[in-house]
Amino acid sequence: MLLAVDIGNTNIVAGVFDGDRLKMSWRLATDRRKTTDEYAAALHSLLNYQGLELRHIKGVSISSTVPPLTATFRRLSESYFDLPPVISGYQVNTGITIAITNPAEMGPDRIVNSLAAMKLYRLPAIVVDMGTATTFDAIAADGRLLGCSIAPGIESALDGLVSRAARLFTVELKAPRAAIGRNTVTAMRSGLVLGYVGLVEYLVKRIKQEMEGDPLVIATGGLASVVVPETDCIDVVDPDLTLQGLRFLYELNADLAPGSPHPPPPSPLRGRGGDGFRS
Repeated sequence: MLLAVDIGNTNIVAGVFDGDRLKMSWRLATDRRKTTDEYAAALHSLLNYQGLELRHIKGVSISSTVPPLTATFRRLSESYFDLPPVISGYQVNTGITIAITNPAEMGPDRIVNSLAAMKLYRLPAIVVDMGTATTFDAIAADGRLLGCSIAPGIESALDGLVSRAARLFTVELKAPRAAIGRNTVTAMRSGLVLGYVGLVEYLVKRIKQEMEGDPLVIATGGLASVVVPETDCIDVVDPDLTLQGLRFLYELNADLAPGSPHPPPPSPLRGRGGDGFRS
């Protein structure tokens, strides 16, 4: 079985694949202070709850936008599973060409999202990932990751608003019945949720104008469920897109992990995202 781990700034999503089937997945709060042993204990408990043990894991695939936790989970894989992990990055074989100015700036989660879009759906595509940041990645028909747009995520915007406005407070993120709010709660929901619907619709429209062909628009991320019901600009919703991309990444690179922890890069524009241009 394959353990796929997507380490984001807010949450860590882990899933176990049996072949091409995602058997189970979990969402943990990202905590940079936790040690390798603490994360291993959490995974051990989650696996046991599903009747699995650490020895059942035969491969580990990781995407991380939090550099300190990349090292933590690398150690976890090597110490507890006795496996060298496949880690997403701009020099790893993905079949995706990173066509931005500095490929090392492209986030590893965005690379595996693009890989999943190519393998599971079709290209050209626009992947809208709604998490800590709301990102829009444009992937051409020939597999070139052309670039992206990055906006604050809805929760990030809410946190910033509440922290800087003394009379405002945190609200549940759900769409209001009307755009004209009759109280503070509905007014904030209108601005946040419906405002983000407008952001998504406009950026998808502009990005489509700058791409060739008819891009498929794929939404993913923990906050997609808030925005997607309010718009018709999304073609596909896939909450497991990143985990599926990690599965494909492992399949492409598993033979390199044990013997070649640092394989030579195939070309300056291929593969692996760094720690900069990321969500």
